[in-house]
Amino acid sequence: MKPKFLLLSFILGFALSSAIAYFAWTHQPSSLQATTAASNVHIDTSMTMAKLLRERRLRIYFPPGYENSNQHYPVLYMHDGQNLFDAASAYAGEWGIDETLNSLALTHGLKLIVVGIDNGGDKRMTELNPFDHERFGASEADAYLDFIVEQVKPWVDQNYRSLSGREHTAIMGSSMGGLISHYAAIRHADVFSKAGIFSPAYWTAPAFTDFLIAHPVKQSQRLFLLMGEAEGGSMMADFEAMKVTLEAVRSSQPEITSLAISVAHAQHNELFWRSQFAPAALWLFTPPTVNAQTGEPVPAAL
Repeated sequence: MKPKFLLLSFILGFALSSAIAYFAWTHQPSSLQATTAASNVHIDTSMTMAKLLRERRLRIYFPPGYENSNQHYPVLYMHDGQNLFDAASAYAGEWGIDETLNSLALTHGLKLIVVGIDNGGDKRMTELNPFDHERFGASEADAYLDFIVEQVKPWVDQNYRSLSGREHTAIMGSSMGGLISHYAAIRHADVFSKAGIFSPAYWTAPAFTDFLIAHPVKQSQRLFLLMGEAEGGSMMADFEAMKVTLEAVRSSQPEITSLAISVAHAQHNELFWRSQFAPAALWLFTPPTVNAQTGEPVPAAL
């Protein structure tokens, strides 16, 4: 073999092995990362989804002082549980729900139980889409929400000191999780009085607006809608269209209070959602002050 060929083979081999080593170093599996979950987060149990026959892990956050009190607490149900508390299980960074709520408990007295439901991996797009989709498949959203409402919530209310009434129960998520949270607030208005709708993927559910109009909610409800102005695609346009729709139905559904916020330069990622969780939680769970002139609620201030 000629020396030049040997040298070229060595260089190519070294480059390839270096690239593989670099990729392995920068894309380590989550299991190799140290946990970042606070001590008051518990990966409590796995439950079988009765209508879908799939196992789903629950990750539960308890507010500071839970173990040493008899107090009962509001409950926030959240999707994509892997991404909420722990970088070791997160797909692309965690929300830091535990750190944020631990801080808000001290600064604002806001204390919640948070129940994170892990997503189903390749089933996420069907479980979290309320409607059939030509590309993603038949919707399994009703069965997924029935799992939360008929199995998870009763189990939480039976085993933990929760405030079980709808006025103390919220649901929240981002992207497809934002979409299913908005849908849940309509389909299960008797269960959820609050919804955090972060970067909702309305583009996957063109029938959603018609569904919203056809199913008016006649109970008090608070909706916090959030979008980053740099999320791409039709995300921002769909968000603006939803704001118009919510305003249009306000006259027939005065019990619904919605706050829709867009953030300049914000992109579709956990870093953005993490930054907005505190104001969303405060607005949803803290009784708002009211503008004396307009009668409109004023968002809670940090």
